[in-house]
Amino acid sequence: MKRPSQSDLIKTMSDKEITLHLMLTQAIILALSGIGSWLLFTSFWEGWRNQFTLSLFEIFVYGIVPGVIVVSIDLILMRFVPEKYYDDGGINVKVFKDRSLRGIIGITLLVAVSEELLFRGVLHAQFGYIIASTLFAVMHIRYLKKFVLLISVLFVSFFIGYMYEITGNLLTTITAHFVIDLLLALYIRYRMRQLL
Repeated sequence: MKRPSQSDLIKTMSDKEITLHLMLTQAIILALSGIGSWLLFTSFWEGWRNQFTLSLFEIFVYGIVPGVIVVSIDLILMRFVPEKYYDDGGINVKVFKDRSLRGIIGITLLVAVSEELLFRGVLHAQFGYIIASTLFAVMHIRYLKKFVLLISVLFVSFFIGYMYEITGNLLTTITAHFVIDLLLALYIRYRMRQLL
């Protein structure tokens, strides 16, 4: 018997089930960042405090601007590359197409904070740029058979990792990640409404 594809499984799940799985995944990632920092940091609180700097310049230059650049590149790719090469199996459409603006902001902020705390705050801080960026890309395993998505997530992972290399500031990487996810989620939501 043939194993069902990811997109076939996604079609059988409700929007609420997909969202629940997303929330559980983010809770696990947050827990891993807490456990990892407790095990790996010399001082738990000091380890976190040293990675947060409220610098509006850094947040703008290394967070907002790179986020907008990444989304611009993605939108250009979506215009010229056939949809089958960047289709994620329908997960993002199910999560965002009918969600309120407040819900989209909440989900994309949760994802940006949890993933950046683990991948940049713990893994990058302890094991370096290459390992953290590679693991971030590997976490998006569903993209492995989609060449354009794989290249995109690798680029984003190393690009955001580089912003952390430059600044050492999690507020910049959280901002970049949030801007990317928020703008793409809004694009999905409004594009799907136009198609209806």
